[in-house]
Amino acid sequence: MSATLEAKIRRLIEAAGPLPVSDYMALCLFDPVHGYYTTRNPFGTRGDFITAPEISQMFGEIVGAWLVHAWRALGRPDPFVLAEMGPGRGTLMRDILRTARLDPAFLAAARLHLVETSARLRDIQRATLAGAASQCTWCDDIAALPALPLLFVANELFDAVPVRQIEKTARGWCERRVGIDPEGALRFLPGPPLGDLSILPQGASEQTEGAIFEYAPAREAIASELGLRLAQDGGAALLIDYGHLQSGFADTLQAMRSHRFVSVFEEPGAADLTSHVDFEALAKAASAAGATAMKPMTQGAFLLALGLAERAGALGGGKDELTQDAIREAAERLAGNGEGRMGELFKVLCLTGRPLALPPFA
Repeated sequence: MSATLEAKIRRLIEAAGPLPVSDYMALCLFDPVHGYYTTRNPFGTRGDFITAPEISQMFGEIVGAWLVHAWRALGRPDPFVLAEMGPGRGTLMRDILRTARLDPAFLAAARLHLVETSARLRDIQRATLAGAASQCTWCDDIAALPALPLLFVANELFDAVPVRQIEKTARGWCERRVGIDPEGALRFLPGPPLGDLSILPQGASEQTEGAIFEYAPAREAIASELGLRLAQDGGAALLIDYGHLQSGFADTLQAMRSHRFVSVFEEPGAADLTSHVDFEALAKAASAAGATAMKPMTQGAFLLALGLAERAGALGGGKDELTQDAIREAAERLAGNGEGRMGELFKVLCLTGRPLALPPFA
């Protein structure tokens, strides 16, 4: 299938010229016939990558407890929408709902929605959520969510939204493209000079040739739409992903297959393509739409402040040494720093419809 997608990409390049990086990324991930998310089940140890909810139930439990607290701080709206966008296999929502049983009023007031465009993933989510699936509504986008107070979660959503790459060249800042070199291989090529330099962050003039700025208008559009909904209907959102706190210059486009990094041109459609999320840009887009964006923090700081260590201790209480070691390792992977750990690389952004004190962001 991937060879077929590469042939399609080559035909497009031959017909219309080199593709913007965002178009290439979109084809690799979302082509309706051969795209990565169309044809594969990427999550978990048997897939290409593992997300925080798949590492341990503790992640979803802490997010669930935070959502219940946010609901109370909002004045216990009834009804309200509890939504997850890009829910993967449904593991995070399953753990959120299990934790939320501690407050039956929260679940009674919640109208569950999963924002998911893949029919294949929807089937997997229904199986994961089991009995709760009958209470869920699936929709394609944020616009389809009911006009009610909203509690919203997105974990590792934005990294897979296509990104444009702007490269500093001898001709100035040019949009990077994917073309075919003289040997017939796919490769990056500089496109025409950028028309609107206002999208570049501060410090662009000091950058040397070869510098890359990644600009993701589709990500900002999602953040803007979410911010508008929160401003209109009230609520709160957690956006969790890997990325950087401030806009800057770096080439972070990467491909992962079977838990290892590969070339972004290796079998298009067979690997997961992502790039680091610009949390400053997301916060600005949501704020411009009327929401309140709190200062983002690292995932490690978020989880530890909300009791990850204590929860790990409780889960391991009375268990055998092997089980305790596994729980400890999962907690360290979620909140620790260094290779293979998510604590520093992943960030958490909180958005609210009105200024609201929500620990640990307040």
